[in-house]
Amino acid sequence: MGPRAEQERGVARFEESVLPHMDSAYNLARWLTRNGHDAEDLVQESLLRAFQAFQGFRGTDGRAWLLAIVRNACYTWLRRNRQQEVTTEFDEEVHTLEGDALNPEKLVLREVDSARVRQALEELPAEFREVLVLREMEGLSYKEIGTVVDIPVGTVMSRLARARGRLQRGLTSRPGEER
Repeated sequence: MGPRAEQERGVARFEESVLPHMDSAYNLARWLTRNGHDAEDLVQESLLRAFQAFQGFRGTDGRAWLLAIVRNACYTWLRRNRQQEVTTEFDEEVHTLEGDALNPEKLVLREVDSARVRQALEELPAEFREVLVLREMEGLSYKEIGTVVDIPVGTVMSRLARARGRLQRGLTSRPGEER
């Protein structure tokens, strides 16, 4: 096989492994940056990075691999443009989930206004938004989220619990009320 045929095979493999996950990549970038135009730019940048690094890709999960690249690009962008969104302080009252609380999915199923859900989700710190988006919107397993975010599965589970608790409080508080 000549170099051109090998290159064409590599491009075809990239298109097959990575391009079907463009919607997921945009969705994650959109929720992390909270801006559609920035998300589009970061997904394009991530695709270029992914294409350049694809020759070294040996995995079988192109989706998790691409989402990890998108996440890293978003956090680099956030550190440059919105440093305050990257870090969150630990607050025991905010980060503790009451045992009998309704989870956000049930609240959404009870027809909570989607604009209010979107606003409550956007108000979460980036580390909580990303795990909720990856789990609830993209359907990734805890293990896949751990791979994308580069944290242990136990940390994924605790972040999800804290994120759901904060989202629930954001949905159940009245406008102007302290969360």
